[in-house]
Amino acid sequence: MKKYDTIFLDRDGTINPDPGYINSLNDFKFYDFTFNALKNLKRLTKQFCIITNQSGVARGLIDPDNLSLIHDHILNRFFDEGLNLLGIYYCTDHPDKPTRNRKPGIGMFEKAALDHKIDLKKSLMIGDNLCDIEAASHCKMESVLVLTGKGKKANVSPNINPTYVSENLFSASKILRDSQ
Repeated sequence: MKKYDTIFLDRDGTINPDPGYINSLNDFKFYDFTFNALKNLKRLTKQFCIITNQSGVARGLIDPDNLSLIHDHILNRFFDEGLNLLGIYYCTDHPDKPTRNRKPGIGMFEKAALDHKIDLKKSLMIGDNLCDIEAASHCKMESVLVLTGKGKKANVSPNINPTYVSENLFSASKILRDSQ
């Protein structure tokens, strides 16, 4: 069975529905299948890391304190489920003024790798957006495009090609488990 150093996860559209800019913990919900999927994936890694663009902060649509409350909730839920979440790395850059941290840039991945001694080339990225897949490609890691969130509208091209495509995080966990 293939093991990954770390499984990186996008947030909105991957582990939770993406209704648009989530500015309140009351508006944040995990998909019903998220934790069953993550428990399946736990067989393939010892650790997870969330990498997320949160431009709603730069746009004035998300209060930074509310974003912190949401992220604390996510961290606590992973802990309660017995899942090792190393951290949540987020970029608040506006898409019109991106730094190398905004996906498809790899700054957040490099920071996580430095903070936790992660071997990016032995890791996996799961996300619903082509920027997730492109970032994974830049990091030389495998990737899964899930068709939840923005994934169903993604047009995969020869330049941005995920290792796997799956209906959602749960079906991705089964594909990864069975392909090993």
